[in-house]
Amino acid sequence: MNPKVDFYFSKAKKWQEEIVTLRALVLSCGLTEELKWGVPCYTFEKANIVLIHVFKEYCALLFHKGALLKDSEGILIQQTQNVQAARQIRFTHLQEIVEMEAILKAYIYEAIDVEIAGLKVDFKAKDDLVFPEEFINTLAENPDLSVAFEDLTPGRQRAYNLYFSAPKQSKTRTSRIEKSIPRILAGKGLND
Repeated sequence: MNPKVDFYFSKAKKWQEEIVTLRALVLSCGLTEELKWGVPCYTFEKANIVLIHVFKEYCALLFHKGALLKDSEGILIQQTQNVQAARQIRFTHLQEIVEMEAILKAYIYEAIDVEIAGLKVDFKAKDDLVFPEEFINTLAENPDLSVAFEDLTPGRQRAYNLYFSAPKQSKTRTSRIEKSIPRILAGKGLND
């Protein structure tokens, strides 16, 4: 146990028993406990394997390369259609964790094996991204913006694409695009 992570388990209100149980279970698999992104993250030779996080409706184990796991029990959940690598196993009761202990350990060991084997998630190329019409038109009208956008890393391009594509109304998509133009021209990502 890493003392720097203790606060996460002591501050939890709704899911405290569940995440304390998950912590013990994950640590029993020989992983190193660290604090990343403000949550407990468990690593193998500095590679992220799984993390514990809580939401209003559930707590979960999130496997960083969950898309590469066999999921023989059919319990891995893709959080949204845009998540390419990570997969969750969600819990709403302590008893679920207790009953699934052997299965959860098997998934953790499989995730470690994936890392040892050096397997990589085949992320969609930026060319596979479907940009909203409003953004395509804006790029066509502004060559400097088009060049600046192409110079962004694929991850930054993807983040902008998700941000621009999310609203249902064209007016909102256009507003988001217009507000982001200075950041793109400055070579910055959405969250930089």
